[in-house]
This record gives sequence, structure tokens and C-alpha cells, in this order.
Amino acid sequence: MQLLIPILLVFIAGGMVALQAPTNAMLAKAGGSPVLAALISFVVGTIALLVVWLGSGNRPGSAAFAGLPWFAWIGGLYGAIFVAVAAFAAPKIGLASLITIGIAGQIAMALALDHVGALGLAREPINLGRVLGAILVLAGVVLVRRS
Repeated sequence: MQLLIPILLVFIAGGMVALQAPTNAMLAKAGGSPVLAALISFVVGTIALLVVWLGSGNRPGSAAFAGLPWFAWIGGLYGAIFVAVAAFAAPKIGLASLITIGIAGQIAMALALDHVGALGLAREPINLGRVLGAILVLAGVVLVRRS
């Protein structure tokens, strides 16, 4: 039961990723640029996060961030790249292909990061079960693309 809420939240957030690509594709078509669509998306998202953060009462001082490495500050860059690429690619390859290929990329990166325990993650070595799971996802990508 303790994991049910986080699992449901991740499931819902995953559904929102699927919604984000076609809505941003609409913005890209109207504005003539997937980068502009991503910018609009991030401005709206930033405003939403600001409102939630202000309502949370959490006010860390600047010292809390002082010791962070440079790469801790660029997480948003990865999201911006994905959002812009998704706005560009969704109308060309279809939403199901976009999402399954994106998930395959996420799993490949996650396996590599877990294997070495990168970025403060607990080390989770690659094993047969994890490789077989990744292969099944890749098989799903192939099935979605060829169907």
C-alpha cells in the first residue's frame, strides 16, 4: 500500500507525457517551430510549478544549493530537448511510436545509470532479468512501429 500512491502518480504523469506531445505539436504547427512550442510549454509549466511551490511554504536558503555540482542545474535541459523533439516527431512518427521509442531510450539510459550508480543513485548492476525486460520493451517498439 505504501507504494500504491507513488505508482499511481507515475502512471498518471506518464499519461500526461502522452498528452503533452500532441498538444505541443499543435503549438509547433501554429507557431512554425517545435522550439517555440517547447518554450511555451515550459513557461506554462514553470508558472504552474511556481504557484505550487509558493503554496507549499518550502523556502530553502541559497546555501542549500551551494555545494551542488554543475550538472545538477541542467536537468531541465533534458526535458526541454525531449519536449521539442516530441513536438517535432509526434506528427511524423505517431504518438505510440514516439512514446515507445522514448521509453526504450529511458530504459537504456536507466540501466546504464543504475549499473554504475551514477548521479547519487544506488548501484543496481545489470543482470539477465533487467536485460530481458529491456529486450521486451524493444520488441514492443518494433511491434508498435510495424503494426
